[in-house]
Amino acid sequence: MIITVASFKGGVGKTTTAVHLATWFAEKGATLLLDGDQNRSATGWAQRGFLPFKVVDERQAARFARDYIHTVIDTQARPTPEDLKVLVEGCDLLVIPTTPDALALDALMLTIGALKNLGSPNFKVLLTIVPPAPNHDGEEAHKTLAELGIPTFAGGVRRLIAFQKAALSGVPVSKVEDPRAAQAWDDYQKIGAQIFGE
Repeated sequence: MIITVASFKGGVGKTTTAVHLATWFAEKGATLLLDGDQNRSATGWAQRGFLPFKVVDERQAARFARDYIHTVIDTQARPTPEDLKVLVEGCDLLVIPTTPDALALDALMLTIGALKNLGSPNFKVLLTIVPPAPNHDGEEAHKTLAELGIPTFAGGVRRLIAFQKAALSGVPVSKVEDPRAAQAWDDYQKIGAQIFGE
């Protein structure tokens, strides 16, 4: 499969999502992560430690992609409508991470509008950095997206310090020493299973 992760807003866990979906897919077969973000965040993550998949610059895609079963693409932030069209046409699913706050949801609506103009059905929204109970932002965002008929993953990714530890250590969240690391990894396992149809 080819999975693309894109967002019109920074700080919504785009690279974290790309890294952890690639980790999940690596358990299913050889996986490549193409780093198309100008900050090269996924590349930096890989250089700090060890990831169970290959990370390369997107400009090296032609050389490496044929050797892998699955590809995850971490795109640049705020893609143009032209970029979005190319991204959508070149993948099996476009994953759009967003936090459940008003500003991020406003940016999400711009992305959804652009996708609808392209006539693209192959995208799904992922709620990320969801605050813990008693905060209900995640539930309210899910409800709003459902009412608008926007395809959204069941569940979401919780706001957990374990993800920051993983990025600093250069490993997937499942490999860090943190009491909630297993919960953090479980969030992405559930998303991966939904993508894969398990």
